Amino acid sequence: MGRHADPTAPRRSVPLRLIAAGVVAVLLVVGGLVWWLTAAEACETRRTVGVTVAPELGGLVEELLADPIELDGGVCALADVTAREPLQTVGDLAALEADALPDVWVPDPSLWVARAGDAPLETVGSMATSPVVLATSRDAVESLGWTASAPGWGQALAGQQALAVPDLATSAEGLSALSAVRTALGGGEDADNAVVQAVLAAARGPVVSPSEALAAGMAGGAEAPLVPVSEQEVYAANRDAENSSLVAVYPGEGSPSLDYPVVRVGSAGEEDAAAAATAEVLTSEAARKATHDAGFRDQDGSAPPDAGEDTGIQEAAPSALRLDPAGVQTLVARLSSLAAPSRILAAFDVSASMEASVGNGTRATLARDAAKATLSLVPGDFALGLWTFAYQLDAGQDWVELVPTRELDADVGGRPQREVLDEQLDSIPGRLTPGGTGLYDTTLDAVRAAREDYDPTAVNSVLVLTDGTNEDDDAGIALDQLLQTLRSEANPERPIKVIGVALGPDADLEALEQIAEATGGAAYSAVDPGDLRTVLFDALRQRG
Repeated sequence: MGRHADPTAPRRSVPLRLIAAGVVAVLLVVGGLVWWLTAAEACETRRTVGVTVAPELGGLVEELLADPIELDGGVCALADVTAREPLQTVGDLAALEADALPDVWVPDPSLWVARAGDAPLETVGSMATSPVVLATSRDAVESLGWTASAPGWGQALAGQQALAVPDLATSAEGLSALSAVRTALGGGEDADNAVVQAVLAAARGPVVSPSEALAAGMAGGAEAPLVPVSEQEVYAANRDAENSSLVAVYPGEGSPSLDYPVVRVGSAGEEDAAAAATAEVLTSEAARKATHDAGFRDQDGSAPPDAGEDTGIQEAAPSALRLDPAGVQTLVARLSSLAAPSRILAAFDVSASMEASVGNGTRATLARDAAKATLSLVPGDFALGLWTFAYQLDAGQDWVELVPTRELDADVGGRPQREVLDEQLDSIPGRLTPGGTGLYDTTLDAVRAAREDYDPTAVNSVLVLTDGTNEDDDAGIALDQLLQTLRSEANPERPIKVIGVALGPDADLEALEQIAEATGGAAYSAVDPGDLRTVLFDALRQRG
């Protein structure tokens, strides 16, 4: 038989805390059931809103949009959040049908919106801002003398300190930093050349990824590279680390800013209302507080909590450096030409006129020094060769090959090609020879040699530097014959551009311009001593 309770046995009292706990549990269950029933009743129809955001905002946006957003008529908006690099979304906007695109897009800066072309986009607000800074170690800042006085963008990226350049195709920070150099220097040729120097300096040095550069900055040491990042990334890295040495450098001209625009992508009807409500959440006070707590600045520039030495960022907002979207587009196109390596055969004039005095030296020493300075910045996958020319230098030939064209990292008898070139450039002032200048014969032979040695993976060109005119009319080819031959021998599958550099007032710039036009190249005049290095950098920028 079953067991029964003894009615005469004393009863045990239930502790009050257990009764209270039971009541709370019941209330939670009932409350949850009521919420579920209410939500189910409110959300008779659910509209999914595609939301694509910059990766650093992915987790934060997912939290903000975790719950359904109630609309009128029993409709709810449910966000489907994807963290994605903005460049991929730019590509999608140009290639995909409307139903495959996000409804709301939050890239890091508005520059991406400008690059989206004719896509139906409407910016309705901003989630946060974060200035673009240069991150490195405190030791590096002190060693560079930047503690008391901030450098300019051009000075900071001129190559004195190693630079970790992010992928410029996808990194708004890297592109903004280089655009800042151009903007701070006023745009134009000098500014473009400064950008080229920065890019080539970074490529010339050890390959350091942005994450490695940040790690080096956190570890400390005067050799820590500079890396363009958002201020928020410095804040977040230091917040999650102990004894970090990472600091943000704010260049003197001000900083461009990542403004995280909330962008509506064209839609209509009920989906439009759902997207509008979703965008409203992303620009709400709750979103402002969440981004502020995560290390972003408010729209008015207010610093995130605890900004100061421990977080590696300053409390005061840097002055705004505004970038021109059209100028950024132009810069993107120019920088893309640097992606392919160059293959250049350089021919330097060594006629007696190169001994003319210039500044503290001669035209020959000026050419040598400018070439060596340029060589120091060129990355190792560039290929360079060197000729000298004058008049009948070698058995009736106007030119002599000093170094065959090879990649600068190539091994040449146990030494790199770069070192061999550097040594031969040093010898140019001692190679000057009396007599005239076989400019036209040398140019034609150099183009033919470059075509024979063509590399389809590179930009192939001939660089001719001279301070005079052709003085080989009797025994050599005339200008009209040269131009006709260059055009008739041109091979679209092996294009060779001639870059002519006229050094000094006596050089035949007009002839170099005609030669450049016949080959799709360019001609430059370097009259003042300070012009030549700028011209060589500009030749690299224009080579593509």
